[in-house]
Amino acid sequence: MAFSKDNLKGFVLALLSSFFIGSSFIIKKKGLRRAAAASGVRAGVGGFTYLLEPLWWVGMAIMIVGEVANFVAYAFAPAVLVTPLGALSIIVSAVLAHFILHEKLPQLGILGCVMCIAGSIIIVIHAPQESPITSVQEIWSLATQPAFLLYVASVIVLVFILIFHFAPRCGNTNALVFIGICSLMGSLSVMSVKALGTSLKLTFEGKNQLLYPDTWFFMLVVAICVIMQMNYLNKALDTFNTAVVSPIYYVMFTSLTILASVIMFKDWDGQTAASIISEICGFVVVLSGTILLHTTKDFERSPSFRGGYSSLTPGLSPITPTLSTRLCSGNGELLKHDQDVPSEDFCRQEMY
Repeated sequence: MAFSKDNLKGFVLALLSSFFIGSSFIIKKKGLRRAAAASGVRAGVGGFTYLLEPLWWVGMAIMIVGEVANFVAYAFAPAVLVTPLGALSIIVSAVLAHFILHEKLPQLGILGCVMCIAGSIIIVIHAPQESPITSVQEIWSLATQPAFLLYVASVIVLVFILIFHFAPRCGNTNALVFIGICSLMGSLSVMSVKALGTSLKLTFEGKNQLLYPDTWFFMLVVAICVIMQMNYLNKALDTFNTAVVSPIYYVMFTSLTILASVIMFKDWDGQTAASIISEICGFVVVLSGTILLHTTKDFERSPSFRGGYSSLTPGLSPITPTLSTRLCSGNGELLKHDQDVPSEDFCRQEMY
């Protein structure tokens, strides 16, 4: 299938988004190191001096630019194309960390990067073309079709069950509970982001969509879903090691987002079976590369933090810097430092 102009725009924006977000993690991390070196108190133990560090704010600004690019990408290209490309930000941060922060990138990690790139190329080549949308009312009709309403109802029911039944009982021992909540809500937030982005694109083209209540409804859904995602992703990161949370969240969030997009926007209608199978295979390759990248990470202290802080604060117990987890992208990144998890606890978490 030919690569349309809109798909090309969405693809380029998604690539730029991944580059900016991946780079922002490294810049923010250098800002955290500089702030900790100046004050002797790290963010992971309650320090907030990084808020006075210009380099950290530069990283935050770059991350916002990346998230805006990701938002706009959904207005041009299907979620089946844009969402899996979010894995490329992991490659950018891993490679930059290797050269700038001198964090070791193992050979299997390099293989994971190559797999992510190869899978992304397969997805891009076989990406579907969307039918042109001329108004937000068309999107509303897609959102209110019986199949998608059934999906939304299923998501709401599952989220309520996870929040009120499973979270109090096993939320602190099973990583799938909190991650499941933010992944389910994330799939709805991406659909609403796409609807809102398309509405704004049409508005800038001279077809004002802000006059319709549908646009404001999608904006409200985005706000609600993103707040819930941030809340439960923070709980997951606070409870479990990030090396466990990140790959599970990426797999669940991306899979559910693609499923929601296929149902609502009918991304696979008109595609041949070979193209659909190729997209699925490319997606599996990206997922495998992402998991490989995370599983080959050292769980010991990062070289970029080792030694420097211990000399500044000899009484401070070592703390493991964790990876950044992408919200929807999506969407944002949460930079957080967790304390080392005892080996027996981590083994228990890996089972989930």
